[in-house]
Amino acid sequence: MVRLPCPLLLLLPLLRVSAATPEPCQIDDEDVRCVCNFTHPQPDWSSALQCVAAVEVEIRGGGRSLEEFLLKSASANPKQYADMLKALRLRRLTVGAARVPAQILALVLHALGFSRLKELTLEDLEVTGQVPPPLQETPGPALTTLRLRNVSWATGGAWLGELQQWLQPSLKVLKVAQASSLAFPCAQLRAFPALTTLDLSDNPGLGERGLTAALCPRKFPALEDLALRNAGMETPSGVCAALAGAGVQPHRLDLSHNSLRATAAGARECVWPAALSSLNLSFAELEQVPKGLPPKLTVLDLSCNKLNRAPRPEELPAVDDLTLEGNPYMDPEALQHQEDPMASGVVPPCARSALTMGVSGTLALLQGAWGFA
Repeated sequence: MVRLPCPLLLLLPLLRVSAATPEPCQIDDEDVRCVCNFTHPQPDWSSALQCVAAVEVEIRGGGRSLEEFLLKSASANPKQYADMLKALRLRRLTVGAARVPAQILALVLHALGFSRLKELTLEDLEVTGQVPPPLQETPGPALTTLRLRNVSWATGGAWLGELQQWLQPSLKVLKVAQASSLAFPCAQLRAFPALTTLDLSDNPGLGERGLTAALCPRKFPALEDLALRNAGMETPSGVCAALAGAGVQPHRLDLSHNSLRATAAGARECVWPAALSSLNLSFAELEQVPKGLPPKLTVLDLSCNKLNRAPRPEELPAVDDLTLEGNPYMDPEALQHQEDPMASGVVPPCARSALTMGVSGTLALLQGAWGFA
């Protein structure tokens, strides 16, 4: 049996398969991107050797459980491969479509700690069990970007704190979509000192209460970009209250693709973060400009809404760059295009963006369904 330097292959024994087995891994001619899809009943794990030279690797497990590898990986010690792992060109890794015991996930993160990986994406995964804490002398990878889509955790909202233990404090971008839980136990969460971008888009069940639970106070001191597209937000003022409670100071806030309504009469006035300069309220089904917006902005996007008249000056904040395209008062057919993008032969920009959001969301759901079929 050959000893393999790839961090994922440390966990997976080589299996003997017939020569007729389809090749599960393919690498491009430039040795940059390698994709593996282990859907065969007896997958040839050794095919992943092709990926050793790649910069970007994508591995999907065909929806299978990796629990059978628990005993086989118990004695694995990635430290003995430290030099080889560091020599890998690997910078971007995607792992998806599998049921993964938490101990195996921890072993993968341990191995990646010796690599120069910068971006990790986890998609369509079910993590079973509790992620064990790392040893102090073996820090995990120094990631700059972490993306999670449709990942479920046996430990509920505690998953982020468990995962954070295995990451060095270098993370700049965190994107979490279709999450099973975003109600983080704040006391168990350490600060993300370098995190500038937090994207919680495509979590339609989040809502403003969920946002308050997710934005743990004093945990995101460097936050500049906050994206909440299609996240169940209801009013800009409700989002403002959540930001104020967490003490975050984002420069840019994206609330597009939410069904927003005007702030209810009698709602308490909220003070927006002083650093906020850009607000995206496009595709929000707004029939009027919401009350209680920040008094001054550099960028305000109100495009592709349902505004039937031009906003009055007193309804708008002081803004340098205002976008109003795609509203019915400017384009009488805009509303029809938003509701039925294929009504005419030419698809306008607002309809194209709406179609893109709908197709991407549907594909993400189908990928999850196919992966665990």
